[in-house]
Amino acid sequence: MLTKKQSDLLRFIHERLKETGVPPSFDEMKDALDLRSKSGIHRLILALEERGFIRRLPNRARALEVLRLPESSTPRVAARGSKFSPSVIEGTLGRIRPLNERHEDESDQQVAVPVMGRIAAGTPISALQNRSHTINLPPDLLTSGEHFALEVRGDSMIEAGILDGDTVIVKKQDTAETGDIVVALIDDEEATLKRLRRRGASIALEAANPAYETRIFGPDRVRIQGKLVSLLRRY
Repeated sequence: MLTKKQSDLLRFIHERLKETGVPPSFDEMKDALDLRSKSGIHRLILALEERGFIRRLPNRARALEVLRLPESSTPRVAARGSKFSPSVIEGTLGRIRPLNERHEDESDQQVAVPVMGRIAAGTPISALQNRSHTINLPPDLLTSGEHFALEVRGDSMIEAGILDGDTVIVKKQDTAETGDIVVALIDDEEATLKRLRRRGASIALEAANPAYETRIFGPDRVRIQGKLVSLLRRY
């Protein structure tokens, strides 16, 4: 599942390659998506490459190759409209439960939780917006309130016990305490899973992997989407 901006960019690159055989420049991509800077295009390119939709060819300027299109359809520009609005999440890592762990008396007690796509624990993925499917969870993995699930991509939170391929369960809320592991929405474009630290008036999003740098933002650039409450892992 692609986000709106990822789908827009993939379609634009795909159609330009079909028409001319040459990928568009970063300036052309920025103008086509009505973004303010080329850094936003760079992040979208990284996300599409990370998810296996495009490949950058070595030793060639502006060399992009479309590897595949979304399974459901050819990429198309989505109409502007409402999008899923995760803000930054507050919370600490809850219980890790293997997906194959079930008890006989749980079948009629489970709660349906929507899976809202993928979240980056590494290079930020563009803001989440669509429900892909639902999973049924026992109540002991949830807290009070509304929850959603996200599939983790990346390794920036491995020292917090969150691995690539895990599914995190998040309680929707728009506040967070320093030290909480959160889903942070940056500039209404990028969603990422990080530990929240407050540094005066600024917000730091801290990885749990020394290979990744801490990113610091002004408070108006980060919104809290929810708090991490539990994690699922398939063996």
